[in-house]
Amino acid sequence: MQPLETVEVEDIKVVCDGDTVDSGHPRVFLNMGDEDYVDCPYCGCRFMLRPGARAHLAGGH
Repeated sequence: MQPLETVEVEDIKVVCDGDTVDSGHPRVFLNMGDEDYVDCPYCGCRFMLRPGARAHLAGGH
């Protein structure tokens, strides 16, 4: 399935409630794990780690 929308983020942990695609769904907490993106199982919105963000996370906040 092609993502409806792609959102660049700074963290591997994200929250989606469908607001970005106007579908509105229960709030879900998503974790990319070792990947560079994660797709919301409700609305299909793709959250993609912004280039260089992983290096920032590895060094701590």
